[in-house]
Amino acid sequence: MSDLINHRIRQSWTGDGAGTASLPDRAVRWLGQRIGPVGADRGRKPDFVPNLTGSALPGQAREDLSAVVGEENVLVDADSRLERAGGLSYLDLLHRRLGDSVPAPDAVVLPASPEQVQAVLEVCVRHDVGVVPFGGGTSVVGGVAALRGDKEAVIALDLVRLDALVSVDEQSHLAVLQAGVRGPEAERLLGEHGFTLGHVPQSFERATIGGFAATRSAGQASAGYGRFEDMVAGVRVATPQGEWRLGVAPASAAGPDLRQLAVGSEGTLGVITEVALRVRPVPVARRYEGWVIDGWDLGSEAMRTLAQNHATADVTRLSDVDETAVSFALNAGLKTSALRAYLTARGVKHPCLLIVGWERDVQARRHRTTRFLRRAGALRIGTALGESWRHGRFSGPRQRDALMDLGVCVETLETAAYWSRLDDLHDAVRAALVASLGRAIVMCHVSHVYETGASLYFTVLTSRDDADPVGQWQRAKHAASEAIVGLGTITHHHAVGADHAPYLEPEIGSLGLSVLRAAKSVVDPTGILNPGKLLG
Repeated sequence: MSDLINHRIRQSWTGDGAGTASLPDRAVRWLGQRIGPVGADRGRKPDFVPNLTGSALPGQAREDLSAVVGEENVLVDADSRLERAGGLSYLDLLHRRLGDSVPAPDAVVLPASPEQVQAVLEVCVRHDVGVVPFGGGTSVVGGVAALRGDKEAVIALDLVRLDALVSVDEQSHLAVLQAGVRGPEAERLLGEHGFTLGHVPQSFERATIGGFAATRSAGQASAGYGRFEDMVAGVRVATPQGEWRLGVAPASAAGPDLRQLAVGSEGTLGVITEVALRVRPVPVARRYEGWVIDGWDLGSEAMRTLAQNHATADVTRLSDVDETAVSFALNAGLKTSALRAYLTARGVKHPCLLIVGWERDVQARRHRTTRFLRRAGALRIGTALGESWRHGRFSGPRQRDALMDLGVCVETLETAAYWSRLDDLHDAVRAALVASLGRAIVMCHVSHVYETGASLYFTVLTSRDDADPVGQWQRAKHAASEAIVGLGTITHHHAVGADHAPYLEPEIGSLGLSVLRAAKSVVDPTGILNPGKLLG
C-alpha cells in the first residue's frame, strides 16, 4: 500500500502518469523572442536527491503512532518523507530540480479513519510533535511545507486512506465524503448515485475534498456551482482537544457559523476528516464556447454586466491581451493565422479570449448570456475553441513542467477586488511584476465573477536567472503582493499558507488576527497543528 501511495505523491512532483506536455518548435522560438534565452539545455529534470537529515521523531512517539495506525503506516524512509516535503509551487519544484535541501517531515503517518486521525493527534500532543495535514499536496503557497515551528519533530499526516463516500442523502441532495477523496474519485463515487459536486479547480486531478475545504477552494465552474465553502453543509474535524462536528441544518441562527471557521483554517485549527456537501444532479448536457472581445476594458465591462444581470455561464473566464496571445502561440492545434485574419477583418485590434460554458439549464441560460455578450461587441468563435479549453483545462501543471525543462521561470498568483478597483489592481500587479523581472510575459485572466467584483489570476513567464533562480521569483512575488495590499485580497483561492502569512494582518487587522489566535489557543493549546501556516 505504501508503495502505491508513494507513487501517487511522486507523480505530484514529476507529472508522471498524468500525461505529458510538449511545446511546438515555433512556440519555443516565439518564447525566446519574448523573454530571452530558453532551450532544452537550460532545464534540469527532478532528481529526488536533496540532502536529508535523519528522522528526529522520538522512538516512543513512533511506537505510539504505530500502535494507532500499524507499523507499516508510519514511514520514516527518505523517499516517503521527501515526497511530502512541500507542495507544487514553482519554488517547490525548482528546489527539487536543483537538489536543494528542503524541510521534510520526520515521518509520514497514514491513518485509515477519522478515529485514527483523532488518536494520532492525541499521541502528537503527548510527545509535542508537529502535525502537517497532507491531502493531494497541491498547495502553491507553502501550505504543506514541513515547518517545525518550535517542535523538535514534525509528521506529515497523509489522509490518502480516508477515501470513502460515507453516505448519500438523495432526498436532501447531500453527500458525506472523507477528506482524502480526490476530485476525480469524488465525481466517480457521486456519479454512481446520479450526482456531481461540480467543483473543478485546476488542481482537480490530485487535490482532495479535505484540501478543498481547508483552503476555501474555488473551481473553474464556481459561477454556476458556487465556491467550495458554498457547498459545505457540515464538517467533522479532529483537534488536539477532541473531535468537533458542525452542521445540523440547511441554515441556522445559532450564533456565528463555525463551519466557516473550520473551512479555510488550513489545518491550523484541526484536521478535517469528513465533509458533508451539497450535490447536484449530473448535467444532461454541456456546452462550451469560445468568444473574442476587443480589449481588456470592454471585456471586463462585459463580465461585470453578465454578473450584475445574473447572466453568467457556469464557467465565465476572460483572458487579457497577453494571455490570449500566449494561448494562440502555444496551442499547436489552433489555426492562429486564419483566426487572426478573421478577427482583423472584423476590426478586432486587441483580442481577448472569453470562454463560457453551461452545464445546467443550458438552452435558456446560454440564450441570456450570449444576448449580453453580443450587446458588448463580443464575437463568437465557436464550440471547438470552448471544447478545446474544457478538455485541456487541467494541463497547466504539465505545461509548466515543459516550460521549466526549457529554463523558464513560470509561476502564478491570484487576487480579487471590487469592480471599481479591478482595473487598477490589474495594472498595479502587472507593473510590479514587469519592474521586478524585466523581460517577461505577464498574463492575466478573470477566473471568477461576482456581482460586486471579480478575481484576477496572473501567470508569469520569464527566462530563469541561473545565478539566483530562487531570489528571482521571491522578489517578484513580494513586489506583486505589495501592489495587491490596499487594492484587493492577498488570495482569492490559493489560501494563505506560509507565503501569504505576512499579508494577513493588513487584510483582517490586528484584532482579526488576535481572534484567530484565540481560537487556535482553545483547540490547539500546544501549537502542534501546521506550524508556520496562516498565522505565521
